Amino acid sequence: MTVKQCRNYINGEWVDSKATQTVDVRNPATGEIIGKVPLCGPSDVDAAVQAANQAFPDWRGTPPATRARVLFRLREVLEANFEEFSRVATMEAGKTIDEARAEMRRAFDMVERACGIPGLMLGSNLEDVARGVDCVAIRQPLGVFAAINPFNFPAMVPFWFWPFAVACGNTFVLKPSEQSPLCLQRILEVIDAEGIFPPGVLNLVNGGKDAVNAILEHPVIKGVSFVGSTNVARLVYRKCGETGKRVQAFGGAKNFMVVMPDADLKMTIPALVSSVYGCAGQRCLAGSVVQTVGAIHDPFVAAMTEAAAKFKVGNGLDESVQMGPVISAAHRARVLAYIEQGIAEGADLILDGRNPKVAPGGENGYFIGPCIFDNVKPHMTIAKEEIFGPVLAIMPLDSFDEALDIMNANPYGNATSIFTSSGKAAREFTYRADASMVGVNIGLAAPMSFFPFGGAKGSFFGDLKAHGPDAIEFFTDRKVVTTRW
Repeated sequence: MTVKQCRNYINGEWVDSKATQTVDVRNPATGEIIGKVPLCGPSDVDAAVQAANQAFPDWRGTPPATRARVLFRLREVLEANFEEFSRVATMEAGKTIDEARAEMRRAFDMVERACGIPGLMLGSNLEDVARGVDCVAIRQPLGVFAAINPFNFPAMVPFWFWPFAVACGNTFVLKPSEQSPLCLQRILEVIDAEGIFPPGVLNLVNGGKDAVNAILEHPVIKGVSFVGSTNVARLVYRKCGETGKRVQAFGGAKNFMVVMPDADLKMTIPALVSSVYGCAGQRCLAGSVVQTVGAIHDPFVAAMTEAAAKFKVGNGLDESVQMGPVISAAHRARVLAYIEQGIAEGADLILDGRNPKVAPGGENGYFIGPCIFDNVKPHMTIAKEEIFGPVLAIMPLDSFDEALDIMNANPYGNATSIFTSSGKAAREFTYRADASMVGVNIGLAAPMSFFPFGGAKGSFFGDLKAHGPDAIEFFTDRKVVTTRW
């Protein structure tokens, strides 16, 4: 197998990093090395930022309608390479090919939304705010922005940010995860080959912690978008505040799902199976704790266990596989440690996926099968902390109010869902739940590109969230001009 040597994309050219250290990129399904990524430092980041800064004046001066036409062309090029990008994402992130295709679809949806930038960037005005005085509010781009991206959605998450930023007239620096840099690298290779953007408008720098710190500290960068753990998100938020940058920092999650006594299990089970075990549980919207209210508990447990036990685990390039591996050996060990902790604290492991049956060729992959704990108590570690793996905790409760109280006491507030046939219960749940993304009979409460995406409490640090109208606010300044003639 050819090992991909990752390079930086700066000022319209692919360049070698000045870094002397590299890390291996492995296919999680096989353990094979499929790439090497340089651990870039401040000099590489500075080169990308300076290129973006030099490209900004001309790009800003490009009319929004012209920028929209560039994005329409981008959308065509991305669609033409849809399947290739999906397969690269599968190989480096471990997800199934269908999950990778869904990721690409969501990513491309962001470009479609950004194509409407002439209307999205419209300002406002009012004449005679005083006698003979008029006032107009104009949206203007700010300069260079950057995104620091996670491993689990190597294509989609970057697209939450950069299409909107460049549509608004800004220039951009991308920093992919060092664990899964290949898909974004390939996307930019295609964009470069097609000559979509002028040099310097879109740049990419590889790396780890040193590259992140260089982005956070660079005086030219106007704003940073980050997705990762809560501890790092809090650090990013603080450091951007210290240096005067705009910031949206998305952290971890612990998503509670409430199943009411009147839930339709024929609809509920498929939705929750997909939520909990999709992408091997490695997504910030994954269901993690199911709170069963009243008599629904036993039939829910039986149906959920039966459905999860049938999962085919293996290499995601096999179209029949339903769940792939976790991202790395280290992460597999972390998830297994949480399973051991759940057992030690007294939860009942009723579906044990620690040694799943995997098709030949996956012996060295980082696989964990679907796991289910029953009779989980609110104080247990697996009920409180983010596991980020295919582990479900089921918590039997007596009342709707008890479920809400336990959920709202958790330090995270990303997403939650209720499964019910009662409009009253759904309305009360939506009104009282602390999470910012709420679903009703929905396994993944993932907003589309025209609505904002982001959590609350320890799941999000900042004010303006991803995509939707918030993206235009984040990537522009609203200048107010008052005139008298």
